Amino acid sequence: MPDEIRIFSGNSNRPLAARIASYIHQPLSECQIRRFSDHEIFVQIDENIRGMDVFIIQSTNPPAENIMELLIMIDAARRASARRITAVIPYFGYARADRKDQPRVSIVSKLLANMITVAGANRVVLMDLHASQIQGFFDIPTDHLYSARVFNRHFLKEGAADAVVVSPDVGSTKIARAFAAKIDATLAIIDKRRPEQNKAEVMNIIGDIKGKNVIIRDDMVDTGGTLIEAAIALKNAGAKSIVACCTHAVVSGNAVARLTDSPIEKLYITDTIDNSAKNLSDKFVILSVAELLGESILRIHTERSVSTLFD
Repeated sequence: MPDEIRIFSGNSNRPLAARIASYIHQPLSECQIRRFSDHEIFVQIDENIRGMDVFIIQSTNPPAENIMELLIMIDAARRASARRITAVIPYFGYARADRKDQPRVSIVSKLLANMITVAGANRVVLMDLHASQIQGFFDIPTDHLYSARVFNRHFLKEGAADAVVVSPDVGSTKIARAFAAKIDATLAIIDKRRPEQNKAEVMNIIGDIKGKNVIIRDDMVDTGGTLIEAAIALKNAGAKSIVACCTHAVVSGNAVARLTDSPIEKLYITDTIDNSAKNLSDKFVILSVAELLGESILRIHTERSVSTLFD
């Protein structure tokens, strides 16, 4: 690789960053990230990056310190005279706060986009945003990648006989429809309502799932409520088997235990969030997006098209 590229990683997902660096045959660059006794964050880049093409890999899942780390690392790179700074954000936190759907609430995803831009990022790379319009919140070039490549490859290899892809809500219909078309499966949709945050209720199942091998496709799993309620409804409606695919495994609270006890036989997730400390059960199957993100970094660095990775 040319000497002018440098890859840095925050603390939110160092295992993924190491896999990305390995894919492009470039070691992670040296950077100190420390905490003072009052928990303020200190960042110091330990090598010369003047005129370099810098990529900072950091997911912004909780705790909020992950966001601060990203912002401070961008600022440090800018003040060290990096030629270009690209924030590679495998999981973009606060993406669900993308509109003012209640009185007097903040559109946090727009705020976060502003903060990343003001900190000094010249470009961002994102994956499976909860709402595609978030791309427009950034006033800098934005590449929105899709984990569909990873899931498609896996299921095409493993086979998906007599399968039906289920969208757990209307909002996920587009991603589920594309997935169904790719693996030659039919499509079904769950009509649900959400009486309060982090709680979902299934109302109707639109489509034929009786005696079928069901694959639920969604962009993220947080408390697991939507997936579990969907799985129970599908099982009661006669589904033969149930697996699920979710790009971002936030799995907050007791989600791991609840999902393990659910009718879902396998839950396929990606490594956009580091869950190594959460003791995931054997039901969880992790597929890596390192190759996809690594290829995007290579293409951005060499000024080649990234759009071929969107398919």
